[in-house]
Amino acid sequence: MNERLMIRRIQHEMESCNIDNISRTISYAKFYERNPEIKWAFLASMVSRNAGWCMTDLLGTWCQKALSDEFRYWLFLTYEKANWLIFRDAFPQLLIYELSKKKGKPLFHLVEAFSVSSFMKREWEIFFKNRNEKRLLLSLIINEQHLIQLPVIEDRYFNKYVFKSFPYRFQDLFHFNTVLFPTLDGQLYGCTVKGFRKVHARIQLGKCLAAILFHPLYYEKFHLFSNIVPHTGSRYDFERYLPIHKTRETPFLRTAYPIVSHHIDERESNWFHGQRLNHFYGVVKTPKQVHLTDWYLKKQEQLRVICLVEEYLKGRKG
Repeated sequence: MNERLMIRRIQHEMESCNIDNISRTISYAKFYERNPEIKWAFLASMVSRNAGWCMTDLLGTWCQKALSDEFRYWLFLTYEKANWLIFRDAFPQLLIYELSKKKGKPLFHLVEAFSVSSFMKREWEIFFKNRNEKRLLLSLIINEQHLIQLPVIEDRYFNKYVFKSFPYRFQDLFHFNTVLFPTLDGQLYGCTVKGFRKVHARIQLGKCLAAILFHPLYYEKFHLFSNIVPHTGSRYDFERYLPIHKTRETPFLRTAYPIVSHHIDERESNWFHGQRLNHFYGVVKTPKQVHLTDWYLKKQEQLRVICLVEEYLKGRKG
């Protein structure tokens, strides 16, 4: 197979898998099952599940009571654009690695055809030589968070309608800054990011999540959940396993949202310009409390009360 054909096939597979949050989540998980040494793929699949849950929350029972249609629409686009961008950048890298492994030689110069950062080209070449799985995991976390900074976090429209808007200040209430890893025995683990708009804060979150996801006490439980429970985008995927009775409060993602077309300035993809990044490889400080089941159940009760109050106040104003 010549290189032009390789690139076309990778492009086709990436585009066909980058349809929506469901297809991305499934593609990451399937890749990880074929290549378990690439730990980032499993992390990406579980974080992508969370993005889907946040998307459908916006059309769920409670968010519709408290948040305006315009804010919910823009917040959905924020999640969708970041999800799409990361997959568009990372999945060709994963496929090129898989092809390199099959051929028995590095083919990472092909990433240039997909506007992947020179930083990741170098990191894949290093990994192919030394097989340092932890370093590659951290490098991919560093890459993804720098990648979305300009086209999402600093985008003028997302800033106007989401990040600088009044409702966004209450983001903690709606779990938007908390990533959860569920288990089949109804337990939730995870952590929260403070200062979401800052690259270093999101990188620290990614490192913290990786430490939890691959912790020897929890990994098998998370992996089993991933393999057993199909991703629908609804929190009911895991809420049905919680120790209290829960009814479905959010829809299936594919019945709730249409397929969205995105555009990007290719110049924003290669974010790396020789800056020093060694400090991001330091040891992460995981929070003392990573078991979040009780926290989540209390948060749900708070959400209901505040949304009902907001609905009542809207009714009085009307």
